Amino acid sequence: MPARNRFSRVVLAFDDLAPDTWCSLTFGLAWDGAETAGSAIDFALVGVDFLARDGSSLDFDQVPGLDRTLLDPHGAWVAGPAYQLDEQGTRTGLVRLAFLVPAPAVRVTVTVRSWRNTHPFVVSEAVLGQGPSPSLSPRPRRRFGPEPDWLDYALVPGSGLVLRGQLFTARPGAHAALARVVYRDADGTVLPPPYPGTIAIPALGALIDLSAQQQARRFTLALAPVAGAARVQVGFATWEADDAAGEAELLGAPEVSLEDRLRLESLCGDDLLAAEDFLARVAERLAMPVAAMTDWCPQPEAVAPLTPVLARARTIQRGDAHRAAGLDRTLRLAGAPVWTLPSPPAWGEDPFRSVPWRIEYQSLGWLIDIAETPGGASTAVGLALSWSRANPWGALTDGLAMHPAALAVRTEIFVRLLALAGKAGGAASLTLVGEAARHGFALAEIIGQNTFGRSLHQIQTAAVLLGLARALPRLPLSDHWLSLAGDALRDGLAPLLEEPPRFPDATPHQRLELATLLRSLSAAAFGDVDLEAVMARAAAAALSSLAGLLDPGGRLPPFGDAPHGEDHAGWIGRLRAAPARGGDAERWSAQARDLRERPSLPRPKRDEAADRLHHAAGLLAMRHDAPGRGWGYFACASAASTHRDATSFVYSSEGVRWIVEAGGSSQVETGVARHFLRSASAHNVAMPDRREPMAGEAWHVGTTRLDGASLHVLATNGHGPDYLHTRIFAVLDDLSGLVVLDRFMAGDRPVAFEGGLHFSPGILVALAGPHRAMAQSGRARLSLTPTALRGRQAGLALVNGDSARAGRLQGFVTSASGLQPTTVLRYALAGTGEVCGGMVLAGAAEADRRLAALLADSRLLDIAFGE
Repeated sequence: MPARNRFSRVVLAFDDLAPDTWCSLTFGLAWDGAETAGSAIDFALVGVDFLARDGSSLDFDQVPGLDRTLLDPHGAWVAGPAYQLDEQGTRTGLVRLAFLVPAPAVRVTVTVRSWRNTHPFVVSEAVLGQGPSPSLSPRPRRRFGPEPDWLDYALVPGSGLVLRGQLFTARPGAHAALARVVYRDADGTVLPPPYPGTIAIPALGALIDLSAQQQARRFTLALAPVAGAARVQVGFATWEADDAAGEAELLGAPEVSLEDRLRLESLCGDDLLAAEDFLARVAERLAMPVAAMTDWCPQPEAVAPLTPVLARARTIQRGDAHRAAGLDRTLRLAGAPVWTLPSPPAWGEDPFRSVPWRIEYQSLGWLIDIAETPGGASTAVGLALSWSRANPWGALTDGLAMHPAALAVRTEIFVRLLALAGKAGGAASLTLVGEAARHGFALAEIIGQNTFGRSLHQIQTAAVLLGLARALPRLPLSDHWLSLAGDALRDGLAPLLEEPPRFPDATPHQRLELATLLRSLSAAAFGDVDLEAVMARAAAAALSSLAGLLDPGGRLPPFGDAPHGEDHAGWIGRLRAAPARGGDAERWSAQARDLRERPSLPRPKRDEAADRLHHAAGLLAMRHDAPGRGWGYFACASAASTHRDATSFVYSSEGVRWIVEAGGSSQVETGVARHFLRSASAHNVAMPDRREPMAGEAWHVGTTRLDGASLHVLATNGHGPDYLHTRIFAVLDDLSGLVVLDRFMAGDRPVAFEGGLHFSPGILVALAGPHRAMAQSGRARLSLTPTALRGRQAGLALVNGDSARAGRLQGFVTSASGLQPTTVLRYALAGTGEVCGGMVLAGAAEADRRLAALLADSRLLDIAFGE
């Protein structure tokens, strides 16, 4: 593969795959000794195209294990040589990645592309293996039959609508499916056919025939409304009532867009338009007089009562006391030191070389803190106008201004400032409306193209577009934006209403963010009773069980993306106190307090051990807080996330957080630090044969009560089809100790695994011989003893802050100032065909004795070995 030539590629084809089953792709990577891009995270690109049986390409919105890419439908980045395991100095490594093959795909084409490499590299011995069992979470399929699957959209006066999507049918033909079309006026009355571009059949009405020469067919429906049409309904269906053999389905929600002349790219063109000039161009494209744009500006008193959804969610998260800015122009953003805004600002500042700081700065969310300071309204409006003048579309002072988090917040800020901008239609009002409208076009295109799928970003985007459309009711696009945003919310929240709920990201912090956003949304009173009910139910599902996952110190387990320093208990307390409609959240101190001091939170029952076990989506947690001794806590991740932390755990006893997670967030850490925090090296997991876990699934097999203890069994497929893996936790009811065991089976070949335990910074850890380690924090001590049930012990080692190779960091956790060195205890076991063992953690001699008895208990051995 030559250097930096993304069109130079190796193409590999694999057939006869089982749909909805995980695959593991491995290949050898050899690089040149003079390679200088070894630390690049995007050294090369692996692209994957999923195919139907006849070879036609399938367009899926999302594929677990892969990202959307530009050159290939889906892909994964290959990190450079600095991240590869090359102990022998041969300049070779093994690349491993896993992904789900979504139904109805049965074939894949894998493309390996050159990207950042400065010298040629070699790809060899590519193998695609597939697991024996279907996925626990198969792709939801949108099949349809003779009864139409209806989509409903509001129209923009004077503009058509374009729907793009892909149809799959097991039986291609001239009449694979049809799309029925119904236009309605503003009162909901059906406008009779004929309609342009359709055919009319008495029994079905107006429709568009969808033929398919192959099993997968991409289609474009250019809908030209008839006179008086305000809404259009499109219903996808099969021709025949008994068409099971046809198996027709949409492979994803169709993309929705306006005509090209009303697309943002066409509206802006190559011109660097000021906000008010952009409004004038919109009026021109809608064949309306330029003077009409002053009528689009709302009265300040009409905007003021509207609930700012994202701002309210931030208040619930951070508390009323948090202020990012004041009249003294000092900014406190993204946990960085105080910084004084220059006068005038250039809007491209980056004083801390920090991505999260730039995102929050460009979001302009801090302007509201200035606006709410006595006498600060004019200053806030002036700064917003200054940003607008310095950032014409296409020539932004900082590219991160288009980050979805910044874009959504900034849109809401422009709307909120309209209440302070003076006369409707005045110069300031026109500029703010122009910016809000321009941002609205961007948000609508993000939603219409399903850019973020069912993620938190997509729900935030839809929420802001919904609020924008309500704030600008006279803008001709407002009804269209309302329908687009409402559909996106219903589609995005549907998995949360299932039983059990399915979350876009089940990790605790992300669930809490989602619950907060939904509570804020449900309080906004958008006027759509059905949508409000959906949001309220989804918020309850997201919030359910979160309080039970808190440790007694008020923190959620930091699995997945987990920013440092959050006061989760205070956040949940404010969230529970926030009414579903209107009202203010309770005021809580920003200082973390013990759970027992937070009356808004339910206190867990402590009379029975079973009551202390809490099982939520993808998480297990236990708490213990007996009088006269420090509290204890245990939690483990029983589901996979974007981090390689499936089966990882945290553990506290005697009020000491012994075993911790590295934490970290995509909104804070980037580059090498981000790569490390997502890798298995940052988590308390086991790795067979020094191979990093891949994407995959983890699941809770079951919990068994033993004498004074609970036995939790987890299983994963993230190590690929070459290994069968289970992890077992035996946890004492009083949390004075636990055993963590891993079992790997690898046929008849030798197998070894290495596990890691991350300790809190400041805890003293020392080896007390080849088979024992001790940890101490104040007067509290923890004994750590490796154990082997099958196979043999293969050593202990301590690592602290190892940064010798930037691509293979070890011994770090996150802190307010970045990565902080900490101690990691690494233990290894080895065997042939099968190895089972782990580590015994005991806070006292009595706990050690009880755990030893558990390890000898035949019931535990039967469960561990499936006998």
